[in-house]
Amino acid sequence: MSINRMNLVFLENLEWFDETGQELVHRLPEEGSGEIKYGAQMTVRENQAAVFYYKGKALEAFGPGRHTLKTGNIPILTKIASLPWGMSSPLRAEVYFVNMKTFTNLKWGTRDPVAFKDSELGLIRLRAFGVFNLQVLQPVLMINRLVGTQGIYTTEAIEEYLNRVIVSRFNDYMGETLDSIINLPSQYDELSTGLVKRLQEDFTHFGLGLSHLYINAVTPPPEVQQAIDDRSRVGVFDDMNKLMQMKAAMAMEKAAASEGDAAGAGMGAGIGLMLPAMFAQYFGGQAPSRDPSTREAQCHECTGTLPAEARFCPHCGHQQLVFRQCIQCGKNLTPNARFCSRCGQEAEAQPAARTCGQCGAENLSDAVFCVACGEKL
Repeated sequence: MSINRMNLVFLENLEWFDETGQELVHRLPEEGSGEIKYGAQMTVRENQAAVFYYKGKALEAFGPGRHTLKTGNIPILTKIASLPWGMSSPLRAEVYFVNMKTFTNLKWGTRDPVAFKDSELGLIRLRAFGVFNLQVLQPVLMINRLVGTQGIYTTEAIEEYLNRVIVSRFNDYMGETLDSIINLPSQYDELSTGLVKRLQEDFTHFGLGLSHLYINAVTPPPEVQQAIDDRSRVGVFDDMNKLMQMKAAMAMEKAAASEGDAAGAGMGAGIGLMLPAMFAQYFGGQAPSRDPSTREAQCHECTGTLPAEARFCPHCGHQQLVFRQCIQCGKNLTPNARFCSRCGQEAEAQPAARTCGQCGAENLSDAVFCVACGEKL
């Protein structure tokens, strides 16, 4: 920035260079008002605009190029005429240089968490962060409404205010358009575009333009983030209760897989039998039913697996009790059962069991050999 003068009497050559890259407006002179002479030369760069103020009013806005300023301050004569005012001319004049470039990477974000009512997670508190780009569109309007008489006005002076405006509009806009933050990652671009439109009026009020705004992140509290992560892993489940059941099943499965501890191995074996039923609840509520004819039983002697209707064990040859089914619910019943253990229905009457004359054990009515001692009946 500079005002080149031969001395206080002769003409000025006014120009300004932004050495920081952050100045929106720079006034010449920087302090107080000046006595710009008639015929002063002013150079405006391609990325600048200049507003000439004379006698307290904005007379004209200048674009790029070299311009000649006209005031009532005549060299030498003005100094003589200003004796009653202590050698200071009452014809005050100043030039405001405005930086018309796009200022990028300005930060916005929530200072404190803001409340958001999520349709699935309830009332949660969010933090949001991003960047935006700023540009001066109407230099005179900006100076009159925002800068005033400040000598230097930078992006730092306005960034905090614009940040609060963006956060306020962001809260309103997100509450109106977003249902749940679970769907947020796929809507960043839509939210950014809609938010820019919502903010246009706030920025143009000061002669500013919001060219771009980006949402870098919207972060809920850690516990909500964990719930979202868990939900994404088990998205096939309908509600959080099933999620908790799933996590419990995973913990038990891990215990079942542990090695080196005899007690843990025993517990793991039991848990292993429970897992199929637990997972059957997750993926349909009920395990698929099977045809009764395909059900299997267990040998009373060697505990081997055998068909439900088998009379003798195929592993050890031990004679088996023949199961029969409940008329009401289809549960397998032993021959001597009078009532069903599942539904309480009275079982059909069965032929009396045969008693072994050798050991007194009861056998099936059509048994040939005793199931206890093996003697022929």
